Amino acid sequence: MTRLGTLDDAVHRIPPLPDLARSLCSGDLALSDYIDSTLLHLEQVEPKIHSLLPEEGRAARLREESAEIARVHPAASARPPLYGVVVGVKDIFRVDGFETRAGSRLPSQALAGKEAESVGRLRQAGALVLGKTVTTEFAYFAPGPTRNPRHLEHTPGGSSSGSAAAVAAGLCPLSLGTQTIGSIVRPAAFCGVVGFKPTYGRIPADGVIPLAPSLDHVGLFTYDACGAEYAAAILCDRWKASGPQPLPVLGIPDGPYLAQAGEVSRLHFERALAALAHSGYAVRTVKTMPDFDDVVRRHQVILAAEAARVHGEWFSRFEGLYHTRTAELLREGRQIDASALAAALDGQAILRRELHTAMEDAAIDLWIAPSTVGPAPLGLDSTGDPIMNLPWTQAGLPAINLPFGEDPEGLPLGVQLVSRWYDDERLLAWATMIESELREPSRALASPEAASRGPARGV
Repeated sequence: MTRLGTLDDAVHRIPPLPDLARSLCSGDLALSDYIDSTLLHLEQVEPKIHSLLPEEGRAARLREESAEIARVHPAASARPPLYGVVVGVKDIFRVDGFETRAGSRLPSQALAGKEAESVGRLRQAGALVLGKTVTTEFAYFAPGPTRNPRHLEHTPGGSSSGSAAAVAAGLCPLSLGTQTIGSIVRPAAFCGVVGFKPTYGRIPADGVIPLAPSLDHVGLFTYDACGAEYAAAILCDRWKASGPQPLPVLGIPDGPYLAQAGEVSRLHFERALAALAHSGYAVRTVKTMPDFDDVVRRHQVILAAEAARVHGEWFSRFEGLYHTRTAELLREGRQIDASALAAALDGQAILRRELHTAMEDAAIDLWIAPSTVGPAPLGLDSTGDPIMNLPWTQAGLPAINLPFGEDPEGLPLGVQLVSRWYDDERLLAWATMIESELREPSRALASPEAASRGPARGV
């Protein structure tokens, strides 16, 4: 496959989110120039990665919207924090002026509704919607056409496929996604960007088509942790800026959960731990989740049962339009009674308490683990295994992927940090600190094969 450039080439077209936003607000970067550059890059890259849903007249719309926001905010000193910044929005979020199809064949009229609260917050902050990003069908496992910008023959992950790929390819510095198992952290790791899943409910899910409401999280993708912190302050309820933090104590969740990671992922994880220990971080091994198989089974009960209830009316009307995998989930969920679901939801709360207790007993501040079982699988038929993200999602704890290194084929890998319930502010402050330690060592710790192979076959 023809090589189009490296990820670094794409990312460097646009500065990280805080820098870009400040440049646009101050006028150091003319909004019209930024929009023109974005549209040119979109024209060059998007036909290869398919991160966005097609939109007739996108260029004219963006130029008109950017001219309008410039008219409304002529004074640089009074411009909103995301003035003119283009953002991607996963196509399960309702957005005024756009159809919502949720990666499905269902008629858009059936899925229509009020604009998502999170989209409204971005727009109020001055952001412009670049477009709807590709999602797997109803944020489950049936994949769309999106390719991994780091290696076009591999999946970008899912279900927030297009949101991760658009940021990785430099089309936008910020995008919205959701996670019900691993749909933010996994594609972020596969595409080599930051993916932040806040505490459950911290970003409202109003106006987002649900999959399993007790598990669904609204989150975001950015180039770096600093960008995630900048966006989180706009999107998250009751955000309070975190002051300077001491080095966190890191806990490795040892046991059957960690055993799910493959050899390549474990190798890079150990290298990340070595780099952090060398920089003075305390790292402790903590035995946890001995009942991990039960955690997984419980997650599936909640997912299937709630999805069947959410889709009850739609499925009865449009069953033949659903993908086989989604239909199987909904039929499975119909067989789960209310008592079984209630027991699983009770277990969800117990898991959160157990993880908090383990953190307290071991005196750790953050869990640290591989973000994925391994690098992005070859092909587009699968979005990869989300098992490494599942317990943190079930517990509703805030989690973030930080890129770290790549495999011998040039595919990115990452580590995820997980904090306590509603400790999002400190998680992102710590993530910014840890990211600075991981980015530079990642080059030195890359495998000899990767160094000799040359750049990735991507965009």
